[in-house]
Amino acid sequence: QLQLVESGGGLVQPGGSLRLSCAASGFTLDYYAIGWFRQAPGKEREGVSCISSTGSTTNYANSVKGRFTISRDNAKNTVYLQMNSLKPEDTAIYYCAASEDDDTVQALCVPTYRYDYWGQGTQVTVSS
Repeated sequence: QLQLVESGGGLVQPGGSLRLSCAASGFTLDYYAIGWFRQAPGKEREGVSCISSTGSTTNYANSVKGRFTISRDNAKNTVYLQMNSLKPEDTAIYYCAASEDDDTVQALCVPTYRYDYWGQGTQVTVSS
């Protein structure tokens, strides 16, 4: 069974940090661009960050630039999202997704229909 599984979410105070992981099973991530998306209550899903299949290209939403870092370890078949200086507005369910199209990275993980595999999400709550 091909699937992505996110982990690492939780409750953190403003200014804190979390590291999300996106692990693949049933297939190798080596040939896939990976995007991190989030959806807050009452809001549309948005692209947060994405990374090309080789890791040579990354992209970030303006709202997280300088605070979040995406990386990948293809040997571990896992992609990470390091989130620092978290703000209450970062509260959302975070999803990772895999696309065979590296061109989506330059466009900040769009179009989303090019993402073939999606995880079930992990909740991130930033609150004091």
